[in-house]
Amino acid sequence: MHYDLIIIGTGLSGLMAAKSAAEAGAKVLIIGKGIGSLCLFSNTIDILGIFPEEMKMVDGLFQWIKDHPTHPYSRLGWEKIGEALTSFRSLFQSRYTFKSIDGENRLILTGAGTFRPAYLIPSTIITGISLRNGNGLVVGFKGFKDFYANYVADQLKCRGLNLSVPEFQDQELTATAIARLMEKESVRGALARQVKEQIDGESWVGFPAVLGFQDPMKVKKGLEEIIGCEVFEIPTLPPSIPGMRIFRRFREWLIQNGVSFLIGHSVSNAMVNRKRCEAIEVSHPPLAQSYSADRFILAPGRFIGGGLKADEERVSESIFNLPVSQPGSRQDWFGNSFFNNHRIHQAGILTDLSLRPTDERGEHALENVWIAGTILAGHNSIQERSREGIEIVTGYWAARYALGT
Repeated sequence: MHYDLIIIGTGLSGLMAAKSAAEAGAKVLIIGKGIGSLCLFSNTIDILGIFPEEMKMVDGLFQWIKDHPTHPYSRLGWEKIGEALTSFRSLFQSRYTFKSIDGENRLILTGAGTFRPAYLIPSTIITGISLRNGNGLVVGFKGFKDFYANYVADQLKCRGLNLSVPEFQDQELTATAIARLMEKESVRGALARQVKEQIDGESWVGFPAVLGFQDPMKVKKGLEEIIGCEVFEIPTLPPSIPGMRIFRRFREWLIQNGVSFLIGHSVSNAMVNRKRCEAIEVSHPPLAQSYSADRFILAPGRFIGGGLKADEERVSESIFNLPVSQPGSRQDWFGNSFFNNHRIHQAGILTDLSLRPTDERGEHALENVWIAGTILAGHNSIQERSREGIEIVTGYWAARYALGT
């Protein structure tokens, strides 16, 4: 039960840390109470979504780092950010890849019929950056309540179409159910033929992002061969099938490379002695099991992942009771308007340049623990549209720093 490195958190930052550690030959255990927020939000990899399309990401980040010295990106710099992104993309070298267009953010279509910036875009979605209003068909499915084809089509001034899924007429369907059905050649063939009968000069067809788990590019190409025009995915409301694809690919690679997974139970206690964590305890009601390691990475996310918790007076960290940088009083947590930049979103763990936790004076809180992901202080990943970038970059480097590689 002893490991070189234990990673707490199975989101993107924890997965990246595990990959980096496995490549260094470490014995790794990754622990999570679920599969992280990938399944909720991630359709693309957003690095920093506040720049105009024509700005190169490298130029924008240089200025951002200069203007935001406490931001997680400022702990690393562009070269290290680029190295971590290259490591992430190396997992997706088959037909389903993540691409950057000219090193810039590009606008992609959303399930609300609006456009938002993204940096690394899956190959099933990327066609949507070049579409033109009024020249396409948006397809939804009857019984699938998380995507409204007619609403999206109205925003684009094109046609919408809702199809019945073979053998599931008048039944409520989930994104995961449709994704599994799409992997059946008979189902997607029948759907494609329904669409082909409706084509009236359109040059593209947009589907909700449910084109299978295992080989979405095969599903995409199969639909295109029958329909006769370009097909692409449009991100939907949670759950995110593209996010699940990312998790599945990481899990497959990590298991093949000797990483141990423990999913379904949360860390209930940490055994700390003189600023060193010796082991953590995982609850398996009615029992508890301890796991020891030389090093630990904390990457559970903020409030959604349970890394931070709040009471009526303060925000605290859930496992090690690390110092949390936060507004002085609860009255300062939120602005007067929903769309304000709420200061609570800046709360998190302070670290040194090597991502080890510190207090406000810069003194190390723990010597063999490193921090990764959105639990870090100094960012508002929601407003910045930087969540995946922060998770990838800090997860990768937290493991590198921890192992001295």
